[in-house]
Amino acid sequence: MAGWLAVFRKEVLNFFVSPIAYAVIGCFLLISGFFFWANLSFYSLLSLQAMSSPMFAQQINMTDIVIRPLIQNTGIVLLIAVPFLTMRLFAEEKKTGTIELLLTYPISDVGVWAGKYVAAVFLLLIMLAGTLPFAILMFVMGKPDAGPLIGGYLGLFLMGAAFMSLGMFISSLTENQIVAGVISFVLALLFWILSWTAHFVGETSGGVIRQLSILEHLDTFNKGIIALSDVSFFVLFIAFFLFMTSRSLETNRWRG
Repeated sequence: MAGWLAVFRKEVLNFFVSPIAYAVIGCFLLISGFFFWANLSFYSLLSLQAMSSPMFAQQINMTDIVIRPLIQNTGIVLLIAVPFLTMRLFAEEKKTGTIELLLTYPISDVGVWAGKYVAAVFLLLIMLAGTLPFAILMFVMGKPDAGPLIGGYLGLFLMGAAFMSLGMFISSLTENQIVAGVISFVLALLFWILSWTAHFVGETSGGVIRQLSILEHLDTFNKGIIALSDVSFFVLFIAFFLFMTSRSLETNRWRG
C-alpha cells in the first residue's frame, strides 16, 4: 500500500483540474434532481386528491412514490456516469506514456490502484452528498420511512463503488479512453439487466443469474433491508475486479 496517498492526491487533483468531474457531477445532480422533482410533484398531486378521500389517503406514502423510484432512477444515472469517471484512470496514463514512469516509482502496484480507486470512490461520495438536500426536503414536506432511504443510499454507494472497480479494471486494459468507457458501460448495464433473463432459463440457473444481478441486490437495499448476503455480493464484486486490476498492472510491469 506504500505511496497510495500520493497517488490519491494526484488523482483527485487531476479530476478537478479537468472539466470531466464538473461535467459528470453537474449532469448527475441535474438528472437526479429532475427525477426527484417529478416524483415529488406526483406525490403532491396525489396528496391534494387524497384530501377529499380519506380511504385513498391511507394508500399513498412518500416511500413508495418518491424514495424508491428516486433510488432506482439515481442508480441508472450512476450506471451511465461512472464509466466517464473511470475511463481515464489508467487509459490516459498508457496513452501519454506516464504509466511506465508511474510503475518505476517506489510505489507498489497495490498502492497505485488503491490510490486511484479511493480517489474515484471519493468522487462518488461527493456526487451522492450532492443529493442529500433531496432527503432533507422529503423530511420537511412529509414523514418518509428512514429505513428505505438509508438502505437506498447505502445500496447506491456500494453499487457505484462496484462499478468503479469494474471500470478501473477495463481502463487498465487499454490506452483508449473511449473504448474503456464504452466497454465499462456495456458490462455495467449487463450486470444491471441480468435478472431480466432469469425467467427464460431453469430455476437453478435463474437463481444464479439473479444472484449476479446488481439490480436484484439494489432492490433489497431499496426496501430498507440491509442483508449480509447483499453487502457480501458487492464486497466480493469489488474485491474481484480490484484483484484483476492488480494482475493487469503486474502484466504491464512485466512487459515493460
